[in-house]
Amino acid sequence: MASTSARDDDGMKERLRQLGLRPTRQRVALAKLLASGGHRHLSAEDVYAEARRAGIQLAYTTVYNILHQFTAAGLLREVVVESGRTWFDTNTGPHLHVLDEESGHLQDVAIDPKALPLLNHLPLGDDVEIADVEVVVRVRRRNDSA
Repeated sequence: MASTSARDDDGMKERLRQLGLRPTRQRVALAKLLASGGHRHLSAEDVYAEARRAGIQLAYTTVYNILHQFTAAGLLREVVVESGRTWFDTNTGPHLHVLDEESGHLQDVAIDPKALPLLNHLPLGDDVEIADVEVVVRVRRRNDSA
């Protein structure tokens, strides 16, 4: 009888194939790692460190490249909040983000971005549809002493 891990590998391999990615050992290992933690936001450095702790031996550039391949395939969503500051989001469904500028914490907000009233005012032609919306709301503590 196959072990649970082997069955999990087979399921992840098939998922990667469906996304058009060859299920290499490295891709399968990272995909399982990312899928195991629920919805979260991770930098490439976070994923690299987590992979090392899990005993997955990969070069940082390999992790970085695989994260971008997963993003292109729709397995992850890339969230860029400013130049040089990128997260990979395991939640690829519709939602917004709230960024706490002080802590750097990025939080999901469950709302359909396509339902935003602002979008009703975009000058789109009849042959155009909204494919995706990316919204990052930045927050910080008020400075009430002023």
